[in-house]
Amino acid sequence: MLTSCSTFGSRPKNFDMSGIERSPNFDKDEKKFVNRRANIIKEMKKNGFSFKMIKDWMVGGDRTFPDHKLPEVIPDMEEFLRPSNEAKFIWFGHSSFLMNINAKMILVDPVFSNSAAPVGFMVKRFQKAVLDLADLPKIDYIVISHDHYDHLDMKTVKFFAETDTQFITPLGVGSHLKSWGIGESRITELDWWQSTVRDGIDIIATPAQHFSGRTGFNDNETLWASWVIKTKDQRIYFSGDSGYDTHFKDIGDKYGPFDIAFIENGQYNKSWEAVHMMPDQAAQAYFDLKANMFFPIHWGMFELAMHSWFDPIVQIDKLSQEKGINLITPKIGESITLTKEIKTTKWWESYL
Repeated sequence: MLTSCSTFGSRPKNFDMSGIERSPNFDKDEKKFVNRRANIIKEMKKNGFSFKMIKDWMVGGDRTFPDHKLPEVIPDMEEFLRPSNEAKFIWFGHSSFLMNINAKMILVDPVFSNSAAPVGFMVKRFQKAVLDLADLPKIDYIVISHDHYDHLDMKTVKFFAETDTQFITPLGVGSHLKSWGIGESRITELDWWQSTVRDGIDIIATPAQHFSGRTGFNDNETLWASWVIKTKDQRIYFSGDSGYDTHFKDIGDKYGPFDIAFIENGQYNKSWEAVHMMPDQAAQAYFDLKANMFFPIHWGMFELAMHSWFDPIVQIDKLSQEKGINLITPKIGESITLTKEIKTTKWWESYL
């Protein structure tokens, strides 16, 4: 059966359910996780989805895929691993990035497969990953925002099965990891506002407005989250996938100001803005979070919406100039260090 395909992962089992059912974000009657506005996903599917919309998505929009390779930088890993008082980052496209903080390597939502779908001919990446998995340094922690294919990749997870890399996920996502060979002792699952401290680094699961599932059936049995990663000196925010809601201000009030915020800006459409922000909403989230730098993610590697591949960066760049946003736009593979001033280029303009 199709639903037995290993890439689908595994639903939470009975022994996983006790922690899940205690969550205030879990509806025991529906047996599903819910957002702050509990019916927002149902309303989106009822009011925003139509046969025409699905057909338009399948057909694709204009220039949704680059006509030639995007510029990239092969990372200098020796320099990236050099000890520093400041955090360092390498973006691999979409929502995947590597962080060096407190001399620990944290890999976020890593997708190194050729596609972000259960079958390889769908949702193909724009270009080969700038590094192979084998070229990565030793990874201490992998942080996952939710279980969709463009954020949780079976091939990537299985690569780490024989390592001692620790995984930190929202509630229920560990069920997939265990089915792919990750030992239970290496998995920490957190509810919103719960945290774990590792090597002097606070890793905190914070709310997002989204949904989950890998089969099209049994959706929302695992939780979705954004993440705060902070040390004594630095505060970093990662939005995961999210529609706009009050949680951004709540997080900013509780944990801000942030030195840098990795904010979803791409794969949007008015029909599904409940789960993916429009550019103006992403801009407002930046201010709600009290962030110093806006690092746009969820664009630049996969086609998941009808807008052009470059629309997200064009729109947020325009808004940054209008609203005074400190926008950071490195090339794929380019290493940046979290200093007061980071200089990047508008590399996409030559493709317009």
